[in-house]
Amino acid sequence: MGYKRVLVKFSGEALAGENGHGIDTKILKFIAGEIKTLVDARIEVGIVIGAGNIIRGVTAAADGIIRRTSGDYMGMLGTVINAIAMQEACEHEGMHVRVQSAIKMEQIAEAFIVRRATRHLERGRVVIFAAGTGNPFFTTDTAATLRAVEIGAEVIIKATKVDGVYDKDPKKFKDAVKLQTLGYDEALQDHIKVMDDTSIALAKENRLPIIVCDMFTPGNLLEIIQGNFDRCSIVK
Repeated sequence: MGYKRVLVKFSGEALAGENGHGIDTKILKFIAGEIKTLVDARIEVGIVIGAGNIIRGVTAAADGIIRRTSGDYMGMLGTVINAIAMQEACEHEGMHVRVQSAIKMEQIAEAFIVRRATRHLERGRVVIFAAGTGNPFFTTDTAATLRAVEIGAEVIIKATKVDGVYDKDPKKFKDAVKLQTLGYDEALQDHIKVMDDTSIALAKENRLPIIVCDMFTPGNLLEIIQGNFDRCSIVK
């Protein structure tokens, strides 16, 4: 039982730790260790990382000085920085890793080619997909879902700072209720917001389950992939 090929989406903010910005190498090391447990279990792993710890396109363009398209490209470059950091951390733990970028930059990453990515996965390499979709106006959530569909992942795991999806913000409301399982249409509701609407719609169209879990619980990713869903929420 369990999944054999997965796409894990990490937020950029999570890499920043308590500083709120930049990259905390202790967190990188922890995440790399969690990814290694999957690789050691012969699970094929793709990764997408956001860039909230560096820059967000929407925020950069908020006052109109920077155009939204340029702001989004800046965000895509931020994801490349995070992808390189994650590659180094994973290789430090003994894994074989490739970074594929949706924006060509031959000196530091391969261009995204789905057949090459699939071949890397089949050979046991971790593939980190950088630069989003390569297009402005699309989030890294959408990029994660798109890459998951393209590589034939069986599930997308959104690793966050909470242990699942709640009917309202658990940090603000003590009576927030965890939703163990919910449908795609329910996940599209504004007060829930599992991922952005485009990514959920794409997941729904391709019947791709989305699992939301706490990335900081040791062993959680492997348990979920092996079929233990006690500490997560599932959208399907």
